[in-house]
Amino acid sequence: MHKIAVTGGTGFIGSVLISTLVEQGGSARLLSRASSAAQLAPAIDVVTGDLDDPAALSALVRGMDCVIHLAGYAHATSKPIPAEIERHRRINLEGTQNLFLYAATAGVRRFVFVSSVKAGGEDARACLNEHSARLPVDPYGLIKRETEDWLFEEGARTGVEISVLRPALVYGPGVKGNLSAMLRAIDHQRFPPVAETHNIRSMVSVQDVVAALLAAAARSEAAGQVCILEDGEAYSTRRIYTAMATALGRPIPAWSLPASVLRGLGRVGDLGENVLRRSLPFNSTFATRLLDSACYRSVCADAALGFKPQQRLEDVLPAMVRAYRESM
Repeated sequence: MHKIAVTGGTGFIGSVLISTLVEQGGSARLLSRASSAAQLAPAIDVVTGDLDDPAALSALVRGMDCVIHLAGYAHATSKPIPAEIERHRRINLEGTQNLFLYAATAGVRRFVFVSSVKAGGEDARACLNEHSARLPVDPYGLIKRETEDWLFEEGARTGVEISVLRPALVYGPGVKGNLSAMLRAIDHQRFPPVAETHNIRSMVSVQDVVAALLAAAARSEAAGQVCILEDGEAYSTRRIYTAMATALGRPIPAWSLPASVLRGLGRVGDLGENVLRRSLPFNSTFATRLLDSACYRSVCADAALGFKPQQRLEDVLPAMVRAYRESM
């Protein structure tokens, strides 16, 4: 596949994808709302617009072999409000539908959709794979799953090959969200040392995700597949904490907070939110993320994508810390 259209190319994963394409001597056409994207390498053709812009979508997919769809709305709170749910639906479902229909009309042969492990459900104790019979538990996962199902139905109708990738938590230089917040909190000694609970939080490096995306665009085995992306490691919260503190050059305290204390603090946070009617930095949802497992294992990524993870968190953390320091 030589002609690739990309959405979300200025985001965390997308920017690495675009850089990799340029380094490998490839070219791409990028849909971007940001005029700054025009400063990218000459090999990148930038179309300015959004997922609800017919002219931009038509220009994006014209003459393309494959679409890699990364753009989406990933923000989620512990108590989703109707406006946020509507935003998920408008951007993640309806935006994808708009893009796909233009792609199918233009004769695009392969559509790679970047979903989430949340589309396959969650389990605080067991490791899930692509065939686990679980339903999503939050609006983000539900809408991602609905989008996947719609794409496979429409792909069968139009003859477009669909490939769905479900990355676990992605790490790498420039990462945002919870990992960035945890790194910053440990650096400022505002993150208490968590006791070892042997929970498992599956993760994957951004470079390995990009390798999987390019494989999904090119390999015939990827057509019709849903593949989880994870690096095969078993990251407990304690392991993540220790690795981050070490990379930051921060001492690791000899003491740690027991899980029971953290869960108790989470319940106190819930009560405070009910009284104050606003979100607090620590509640039971945050405690659950720290202490419970979110374990995923792929049974198809190797065969469908030739996916063999090359990195683990400890390998990448020095570069993550450098990027964090440079952003301060």
